[in-house]
Amino acid sequence: MRTVEQYLNELQGKGFYFQEDSIGFIYFGKHYTNASDELINAAIELTLKAQKRFDGSFYMSLLETFISNKIESRKDAIAFVTEKHLLAM
Repeated sequence: MRTVEQYLNELQGKGFYFQEDSIGFIYFGKHYTNASDELINAAIELTLKAQKRFDGSFYMSLLETFISNKIESRKDAIAFVTEKHLLAM
C-alpha cells in the first residue's frame, strides 16, 4: 500500500502538481477524519477525476462522506460513488 506522500509523489511524476495549501488540506483531512492512507488516496484520486484539479472543499466533503458511510477501502469508495452517482466512472 502507498502512503499519501508516495501517492502525491507518483501523481507529481504524472504531471499533477499540488500547491502547498492543497497538500496542507490533504493532510488536514487525513488528521481530521483519522482516515487510512488508502482512503485518503482514493479521495484524492476521485477528486481529481471529478474536478479535473484538486478542489479542497470537494475532497473534504467526499472524505467526510466516506467516513460517515464507513467506507474503508479504495474499492468500496469507487463502488460507493458509482452507486450514488456522485461521479461518472
